[in-house]
Amino acid sequence: MTEQETTVAGTAVVDSHDAPPLPVTDGVLVRVRARLPEFTGALRRVAEQVLSDPTSAARATIVELAERSGTSPATVTRFCRALGFEGYADLRLDIASETGRAARSAGWSVDIGREIQPNDPLDRVLQQIIAADTRALADTSALLDLRAIERAADALAASSRIDLYGIGGSGLVGAEMQLCLHRIGLATWSWTDLHNGLASAALLSAGDVAIAVSHSGQTRETIEVLAEAGSHGATTVALTGFPHSPLADVADIVLLHAMQATTFRPDALSGRHPQLVVLDLLYIAVAQRTHDRSHAAFQATARAVAGHWAAKGEGA
Repeated sequence: MTEQETTVAGTAVVDSHDAPPLPVTDGVLVRVRARLPEFTGALRRVAEQVLSDPTSAARATIVELAERSGTSPATVTRFCRALGFEGYADLRLDIASETGRAARSAGWSVDIGREIQPNDPLDRVLQQIIAADTRALADTSALLDLRAIERAADALAASSRIDLYGIGGSGLVGAEMQLCLHRIGLATWSWTDLHNGLASAALLSAGDVAIAVSHSGQTRETIEVLAEAGSHGATTVALTGFPHSPLADVADIVLLHAMQATTFRPDALSGRHPQLVVLDLLYIAVAQRTHDRSHAAFQATARAVAGHWAAKGEGA
């Protein structure tokens, strides 16, 4: 199931020189993906060309990249500066370094950006999926602000109630987090319906936490519910792939993840594993902060279900 998203009508995209660049410490391709919704016109064409074939972009001259993207060398230069580079030479060097590291770490002779073909053998498909997910997880690690994780964990550990919101595939991710937090004794609910989510958000208050999941950060229902929760004093957390998205704008704390799309797995589905890793890290951080309570809750829940475990040798 993919995330069924309704794009926010009238959301403005701005030319990249009007928005602050992301930190240069992040991988360049991660930054390009994160800024993609903001690019418009010629700048977006340059970004899409780089993302579609980063290896070729690393080898191309500024004139060649401009021709391939249907733009001009001046536009490519402006694109570089929007990402925090002084010029095209620095951009090429970073792309080459990043694609080289990805190829070495993958350990397979797999082009991560290659499309999966209908007649590809399953072993090739498996390598492609694992390589893409490995890259997405590495990019997420580079992109994630651990201080934001700590702030969110502090809020969750001290909360009286936690609500998670998500539509479609994002709802499945939220439900997974709900099960984890519930297992360690935190009062947690997960909502995928707009009306139920709004009703729940309206009952939150200071001391409660609301977490919304949306890869694009443009799902209208998710934005509305998180904003409702924030209006009642709850601490709001957004898990998204885009730091300048409408969802991020209404959140107190933004947790970012990366993704690496492959054929038959669009953006929202390709972001599932990185989203789960971010939430798993957040869950562990909360469990650390509530160690005694979490340990006692684990023991109690284990005892409750122990009678339903199959005995060794049963059914043999």
